[in-house]
Formats: sequence, structure tokens, C-alpha cells
Amino acid sequence: MIKLAPSILAADFRDLGNQIKIIEDSGIRYLHIDVMDGMYVPSISFGAPIISSIRKTSNLIFDVHLMVEEPIRLIKEFADAGADIITIHAEACKHLNRTVNYIKELGLKVGISLNPSTPLNILEYVLEDIDMVLIMSVNPGYGGQKFINNSLEKISQLKNKIDSMSLNIDIEVDGGITQENVEEILNAGANIIVSGTAVFKGDIKENINSFNNIFNKNILAREKQDE
Repeated sequence: MIKLAPSILAADFRDLGNQIKIIEDSGIRYLHIDVMDGMYVPSISFGAPIISSIRKTSNLIFDVHLMVEEPIRLIKEFADAGADIITIHAEACKHLNRTVNYIKELGLKVGISLNPSTPLNILEYVLEDIDMVLIMSVNPGYGGQKFINNSLEKISQLKNKIDSMSLNIDIEVDGGITQENVEEILNAGANIIVSGTAVFKGDIKENINSFNNIFNKNILAREKQDE
């Protein structure tokens, strides 16, 4: 199933609670939460207290993306704050397998994120143990960047690998995604779409409807191909 995961990094924090309610009322089930520590990436975003605060009023699936050095030291804190999925960067973990297992021990779904220049083979010994792979289609750290086009081939290769192993793993893509380029990203094999600016800039409901129309069109096209 195709899912939209709006990234609150692009939200108006003066009106964050209301904007999250608009998203939830629009039928969206995922909320993408980018956590930055100022070390793994230059920027600092927000921490567990923000997640804990919005958890009290939201039933959305909290898709927490940790852009931090050695994320294992912070995972329990974010689990306690209300994360449902925790995604870590393979490049940021000294012991990737240990970190994956720790997230699973806490009863959460686990994702692994790969930067644009990180090859897929880094997943070789953990792919069967995870729930999601997040392909970064921009270099992490800032919103509003342009989509890196060679990410499409990477998504396609990952999809082929997952299918060849008969695994049930989501492919999430994050960075520079708009209504204009999302269809080719779906066609490459992605099924969870992270978008910040294209959701929160302007009318949130209209933006979500535009994405959903494209998703539905894509689903119908696939169903016809399968007939």
C-alpha cells in the first residue's frame, strides 16, 4: 500500500498541533519526524520532549528518523516518547546489527536509512531483520533540497532485491519529493513517500489530496497491468 508520511520539519511550529490535526483528519496515518543532533548533520531539530507532547493528542504512526551519531544511545528515550518506527542511518552506527536488534527488543519497527552515496550492499547482513529501508534522495540535514535523480535507480535495485528474497519490507523515500516527481518514484518501487514542503506549503488539505490522487492513479495503473 502507498502511504504519505508528511515531515513536520517543514511545518509551522507556531501552529504545529493544528497542522497535525489537519493531516490526521485528511486520512493520513504516518507522521515523519526528523531528529537532528547537530553532529551527524549540521542542523539541530528537536528531541523526545516534542514527540512526547504531540503523542498525547495524536493517533498517527510516528515514523521517527534519527539523523544522529550512534543512535543506540537515544533509542530508549524516543521509544518512551511514543515512536512507532525508528529509522537509523547505517553510516552513523558503529554496530548496526546490535542497534537494529535493540529497536526490535523494545517492540518497535525498525528502518535503516541510506544516504545518496551509500551503496545498497551495506544492508546485506541486516535486510532480513528490518521492516523498512529509507532511501535518502537528498543529502540529509536540510529541507527544501532538490531530488537527486540517480536515487531512482537505487530504489529500483532495492525493490528487485527485496522481491528476489520474498521479503515484506517497505521502501521509504525522503528528499525533494513533489507532486511533479512522485509518480516516477512510485514506479521505481517506493511505497512510503516522505514530503515536507510539498505538504505544508500552502493549503495542507489540497496538497494531501493532490498526492492521494496521484497515488490512486498509480494503483489503478498497476492493477490494469496485472489483469
